[in-house]
Amino acid sequence: MNKGAKITLSVIVSIIFVAVLILFYRFDPEAELLFPKCPFLLFTGYECPGCGSQRAIHSLLHFKIGAAWRYNAFMVLVVPYLFLGIYLEYFDRRKRHSRLKSLFFGRWSAMTIFIVIIVYWVLRNLN
Repeated sequence: MNKGAKITLSVIVSIIFVAVLILFYRFDPEAELLFPKCPFLLFTGYECPGCGSQRAIHSLLHFKIGAAWRYNAFMVLVVPYLFLGIYLEYFDRRKRHSRLKSLFFGRWSAMTIFIVIIVYWVLRNLN
């Protein structure tokens, strides 16, 4: 992909991202029919690892950290991790934080994240 196409794609993705954030900020997923309900929860009665993430994002955008934590604690912890990944991938041009990148996004990170998601999934349904 050439540089112009990358820039165009980045602009499009950024516009979509901002639009989604505005949507989550303006509308409460708990009260609006616009947001889908979790099919796993509807069919099984158990919460999946993502259950409550829409409400958590809405709460985070309104700086209600406690409410976001109650809706989905994992989402509250994932947001800084995602921003770290975006920074390290796109803004750390000099690769000053290569040790940090290898620690959080290295060989075993995907397996570690997968295990954490499974453990979170089980623990949140033990009630």
